[in-house]
Amino acid sequence: MFDLIDLHTHSLHSDGSLTPAELVARAALRKITVLALTDHDTMAGCDEALASCREHGIGFVPGAELTAGWRGQEIHIVGLGLDATNPVLQAQFDDILARRRRRISAIGEKLRREPALAGQDPTAAVLAGVGVPTRTHVARELVRLGLADGVQQAFDRYLARRKPGYVPQEWPDIETTIAAIRAAGGHAVLAHAHRYKLSHGGLKELCAAFRAAGGAGIEVSLPGTSPADASRLASLARAHDLAGSVASDFHEPGLPWRPLGRFDKLPDQVVPILARLTPL
Repeated sequence: MFDLIDLHTHSLHSDGSLTPAELVARAALRKITVLALTDHDTMAGCDEALASCREHGIGFVPGAELTAGWRGQEIHIVGLGLDATNPVLQAQFDDILARRRRRISAIGEKLRREPALAGQDPTAAVLAGVGVPTRTHVARELVRLGLADGVQQAFDRYLARRKPGYVPQEWPDIETTIAAIRAAGGHAVLAHAHRYKLSHGGLKELCAAFRAAGGAGIEVSLPGTSPADASRLASLARAHDLAGSVASDFHEPGLPWRPLGRFDKLPDQVVPILARLTPL
């Protein structure tokens, strides 16, 4: 069994701040033995991450965090052990990217009409320079323009629900998303389930639907999880026959509550998803 692993991380190929090589170098300093790169809706950084992992003697799991929808709720599904060349998976990425770009463009149209922005469009640079544009990129641009003191304030002022730049989004359903992951030889893992705005009953129904669609695992060991949430995640894993994943959801060094690397300590009777993977 590997001692220190992390099966959910991000690089600047989505909304992280480090290159894949920088991410791997940081993982090496943390003495991580197995690392997955799971950027949002892309695997563009996986080749660089694999090469760097081989230099540092770290096992690498190619992956991605795919965006999906369930009953109007945005759901994130981590695909682990993916074949980046699979055409079904690539078509899924293309679909999500097109949806993302349409949404960011619509956000720009709304924000340009805001008096505080004086006609500035914070989405122009995002759409021109970011491979997988997200609202986080727009928030960072709002900060750069001096319209917010930080990313959270940018969301609170401009991008959150009922704010001037909010644009709803419809994502692919979880069945289609999981099918694409499985077509690429991967294992679908429900990401950070405790963060979704669902009742306890709703979360149980999501896990049941996820498992029925071919989902394989759920993130159980995450940084900053309360004992109550950790217990609930473990119970969901056991109740729905889902393997447990160990994940940080690391984005950048400046977020101390999401440190890179988690000890591989899963609760009793929760089978590790790592046992089903073959790190490269």
